[in-house]
Amino acid sequence: MTAMLRQMTTRGTPYLFLLPGLVILGALLSVPLYKVVEYSLYDNVIVERNPTWVGLDNYTTLLTDPGYWSAGLNTLVFTIGSVAGHMVVGIGLALLVNADINPRARTFFRSMLVLPWIFTAVVVALNWQLLLNPFGLVNYVLQWLGLTSEPLDWLGNPDLAMWSLLLISTWRGYPFIMVSFLSGLQTVPRELYEAAEIDGAGFWHKFWHVTLPQLKPVIYGVALLDLIWTFQLFPLVWLSTGGGPGRATEVLSTLTFRLAFVDFQFAQAATVAVSILIISAAFTLLYLRNEARRL
Repeated sequence: MTAMLRQMTTRGTPYLFLLPGLVILGALLSVPLYKVVEYSLYDNVIVERNPTWVGLDNYTTLLTDPGYWSAGLNTLVFTIGSVAGHMVVGIGLALLVNADINPRARTFFRSMLVLPWIFTAVVVALNWQLLLNPFGLVNYVLQWLGLTSEPLDWLGNPDLAMWSLLLISTWRGYPFIMVSFLSGLQTVPRELYEAAEIDGAGFWHKFWHVTLPQLKPVIYGVALLDLIWTFQLFPLVWLSTGGGPGRATEVLSTLTFRLAFVDFQFAQAATVAVSILIISAAFTLLYLRNEARRL
């Protein structure tokens, strides 16, 4: 009995050390989540001492608000465009840095191509604002090449702002995808490529019939993870365009911030936040199912 008790104590000791941190982490996650859901069921929360209970009225109002659907459409365009850009650029660069070249050159290019991932959203947004300024480097180069006759306001023109934001997001996010695909490429057996070469397959045939099928689990998992992150992305969008010009790049995350800290409509902001949570949770469940299937 004493030996069993000693064994149980030994096994439980690590969990006792973890318990305080788990309790704090659980409180930091659960309490704000509960308060956001609670706020979405009231009107005039925070700004009034005794807010009015309205139940699901905020959700009904939200679903009939054109501004919410406009932000939702922008979120869809931004998310799909960013993820597609990340995937295309990421897998293309992963193939390049996985090529059989000088080891020092390969290490150099791998290190340089990961740099956008290191920079904070503030640094990325400010630098791209300088580059895309009407009198910035991008316009100077385009005019020098004769591609444009006058400077373009990339971030201030409603027709160009979303495209510019997608460019910024793609540049910032491709390194994670590149590293993920690069690690996947390392696991593809060389024998498959050698067999394909014997059959006379060229680069594209090997890519479509060998590389992509072998990377399919990685592609699906990484795409879902990137989808979750991009869907709720806030700092890069807010710092780059602020949701403007007008509402041309307003996404659900910036709409939540604007409602809460610009218009002080905290109940409506909480309602939008809950809708983001529900959609993100659905994507997360898909990701977890995919990861469980791979194990």
